[in-house]
Amino acid sequence: MKGVTKAMGAMNKQINMPEMQKIMMQFEKEADMMDMKEDMMNDVMDDVMGAEEDEEESDMLVNQVLDELGLSLGEELGAVPLATGSVGGKEKASAKQNADDELQARLDNLRRD
Repeated sequence: MKGVTKAMGAMNKQINMPEMQKIMMQFEKEADMMDMKEDMMNDVMDDVMGAEEDEEESDMLVNQVLDELGLSLGEELGAVPLATGSVGGKEKASAKQNADDELQARLDNLRRD
């Protein structure tokens, strides 16, 4: 017990109590700031995760506007032509050549006028 008392006395002499208090107060201040930042981040994350509801509402609003205009997104997408044939080279080259020929003919017509 005598050794513990001497060790504690030596430690008390080495520690600057006002400096230790200042450090502890700074630590407490930083911990409070971290808590506030954590709360703000949690609020932001909750708001972002709540955007799913907003997305559903916007989809409903878009559908309502399309209905008022007499349009249907599904019908419009159904009218898009589908690609046929293989992905191979001859058909691609042929289609590209046809497109080039059409563009050249249009250009020639414009030059004549």
